[in-house]
Amino acid sequence: MKKYVSRGAQALTLVAIVGMVAGCGLPRSGPNKREIFAGSVLEQGDAFVLTVNSRVTRATSVVPAFGFGSDFRNAGALGSDTLNPGDVLVLTVFENVRDDPLLGNTGQRVSRLDEVQVDGEGFIFVPYAGRIRAAGQSPDGLRQAITRKLDTQTPDPQVTVQRTAGDGSTVSVSGAVTGQGVYPIERPTRMLTAMLAAAGGVAIEPEAAIVRVTRGGHTGKVWLQDLYENPALDIALRPNDKIVVERDTRAFTILGATGAQNRVPFETQTLSAIEAIAVAGGLTTTLADPTGVFVFRNEPAEIANAVLGRTDLTGDQRMIYVLDLTQPTGMFEARDFAIRDGDTVYVTEAPFVQFQKTLSAITGATGAVGSAASLGGG
Repeated sequence: MKKYVSRGAQALTLVAIVGMVAGCGLPRSGPNKREIFAGSVLEQGDAFVLTVNSRVTRATSVVPAFGFGSDFRNAGALGSDTLNPGDVLVLTVFENVRDDPLLGNTGQRVSRLDEVQVDGEGFIFVPYAGRIRAAGQSPDGLRQAITRKLDTQTPDPQVTVQRTAGDGSTVSVSGAVTGQGVYPIERPTRMLTAMLAAAGGVAIEPEAAIVRVTRGGHTGKVWLQDLYENPALDIALRPNDKIVVERDTRAFTILGATGAQNRVPFETQTLSAIEAIAVAGGLTTTLADPTGVFVFRNEPAEIANAVLGRTDLTGDQRMIYVLDLTQPTGMFEARDFAIRDGDTVYVTEAPFVQFQKTLSAITGATGAVGSAASLGGG
């Protein structure tokens, strides 16, 4: 009689366990496909759920467009011979007299004036020549001006003017470069790429680097790779330009049945869904459902209207894009679909995973009940 009661008790216990497992949520990484689709607008939810195809891919393919405005692009290369306030000059005067030179000592026919700086108003001071405007002139033009001033006081003076690196024509280079600092605009460094090279080059991956230039109250920025590939973006520099090299700050979040769950920074200008999954370590073979790869995004109204074929939506819209990697073109669609800043990529678990969890829970519980029954019957 005891044997029959024990088996009956086990059966009743098993039924109770099945009921509990069915009614209780088992551990999992997130919602399943059915639950995600249940939140769609079609099911009275607040998100639009769309299957990714070529039309959706084209409508949502938006890459940040950087570039320099016309005020940057139309500025011609700064003349290397144009003097500016702050420039430092070296003046050499040769006099055709031996006994009583104007600038030197007796017997000294050549006089050299070092570290002659153009003042804030654009002038320099030359002994016996007085205050002479230098800013805006070329070294040769300044040489002629000095010669005219000295010619009335010493016979046939010969003057040379050499511009050295001064404060007048400099730019600052900072951020992710090898050598941050203030650099003079000289003949070899009049263009942006040349100045970056003078600063030791970029210290981060070129694919993730953005170059920002601030001039006065205007700022322009460009991808470093675009700068190298498009000569039109290699702008001429101006005194007091501020050049900053910074890393791209865009990132996406990867969740679900993947090799890693993390916030992942962009490492290239563009990133596809298949690349995003690969960066996260790929799909977990024993867990992932390749028919349920979702991309969650708040889409601007302009793009949402284009994707949905509507014109009435206003404000950001919650969009859920679905990728089925098992379809004949699934891998191609995932390769072409662009991930954007702030996206959440979520891979659902395969249905059998939950079944296995349920079975394991039941089997484990049943084993525990059987052990308890054996102990009770003993």
